[in-house]
Amino acid sequence: MTLEPLLILELAALGLGTGFLAGLLGIGGGMIMVPFLTIIMSGRGVSPDLAVKMAIATSMATIIFTSLSSVRAHHKRGAVRWDIVKLLAPGIVIGAAIASLGVFALLKGSWLALVFAAFVGFSATQMLLNKKPKPSRTLPGTVGTLSAGTVIGFLSGLVGAGGGFVSVPFMTWCNVAIHTAVATSAALGFPIALANALGYLVAGQGLAELPPGSIGYIYLPALAVIASASVLMAPLGVRAAHALPIPTLKRVFASVLYLLAAYMAYKGLSSL
Repeated sequence: MTLEPLLILELAALGLGTGFLAGLLGIGGGMIMVPFLTIIMSGRGVSPDLAVKMAIATSMATIIFTSLSSVRAHHKRGAVRWDIVKLLAPGIVIGAAIASLGVFALLKGSWLALVFAAFVGFSATQMLLNKKPKPSRTLPGTVGTLSAGTVIGFLSGLVGAGGGFVSVPFMTWCNVAIHTAVATSAALGFPIALANALGYLVAGQGLAELPPGSIGYIYLPALAVIASASVLMAPLGVRAAHALPIPTLKRVFASVLYLLAAYMAYKGLSSL
């Protein structure tokens, strides 16, 4: 798979769009990147099963850079709950290691696509229903928060997303304000992305069918182009997030997730 001009343009456009949405929604951009990278790679001769896995791994690697840009902008506004980040991060690393080093390599790409669709659709529904948490509900204790972080890291590792599709609904369920949840989710994207990317790199070593330019399951040319473009747009997404009213932000979040869940469900079912 050569990096011709058209492919560079496609990847740059994808990076600009995902960078903006990463800042806007705190999702790391992975849920946007995975479907489109799957389309791009499948259209250039990569087998459907491998295309899904490489899309997930490459998407996660780009989140390392996007999350840094996004969280910097959120931090300037004082929106990040660093105390929550510290509580969730250890579990996230554990869950990410289990997913990216073990389960990811064992599952077929079609099943990974269906897992992606199921959890993204669930998260969208939770956000759209806008159920009000009990006023007395707060974040769980140390064990509960560690467990929640492990689940977030594990699911992120399976679907190549920054964790916002789980962490934002989880935090709002615990009475964390939506803007704060989005900002904190952006900060959590870095440990999620770093731990999972290292796992994909190790798990994909030695696969003969990987295209040139790959290191493990990560396709480096796509990583370079998307990361460069997304870092530029993430601060603009942050600005938009803080300008939008809360109900609008939730509806935007849910609508984007439903569209992506539908595509990945179709992709998974058609390749079974």
